[in-house]
Amino acid sequence: RRRPVREVLFFPSPPSCTEELLAEAAGPGAAARSCPCPLPRADCSFRRLLRRLLSARRSLEICLFAFSSPQLGRAVQILHRRGVRVRVVTDAQYMGLRGSQIGLLRHAGIPVRHDQEEGYMHHKFAIVDRRMLITGSLNWTTQAIQNNRENVLVMEDAEYVKPFLDEFERIWEQYNPSNYRFI
Repeated sequence: RRRPVREVLFFPSPPSCTEELLAEAAGPGAAARSCPCPLPRADCSFRRLLRRLLSARRSLEICLFAFSSPQLGRAVQILHRRGVRVRVVTDAQYMGLRGSQIGLLRHAGIPVRHDQEEGYMHHKFAIVDRRMLITGSLNWTTQAIQNNRENVLVMEDAEYVKPFLDEFERIWEQYNPSNYRFI
């Protein structure tokens, strides 16, 4: 048996090339190309976060306040194309900002729901295959990844994953468009 994942990631993460990592995740049909950019390919928090997300085989639930990182958006789309069931909950005010990945995810056919109330949908977590929790202060933005002091905790522990799954399902149902009330 393998040991459960328990990892702490700190940001800012130095800029790094993720092209080969994303191309490899896209599968054998994708054009595997070597990226000519000068960015290092060394291990860093951002690449480790990407690898954890790309490990999804069955499902990925994402509950985020802000999501504008092109690399993370691409990773989520790759998972969707591979047949992973992806669902996203986000904040209505922030999903329409310039650079947001939410419109691209919706366009790719990924179900997205958002709040309809005052206050922010301020959660920042993802659940991979209903067994791995990724949570912390990090919004999925380039600014947060490269410039902000942030943290991410990654763990496989059913005692902690279950409450986050329950919260995701509760919010998913609450934000179901059929439940909206218009005045």
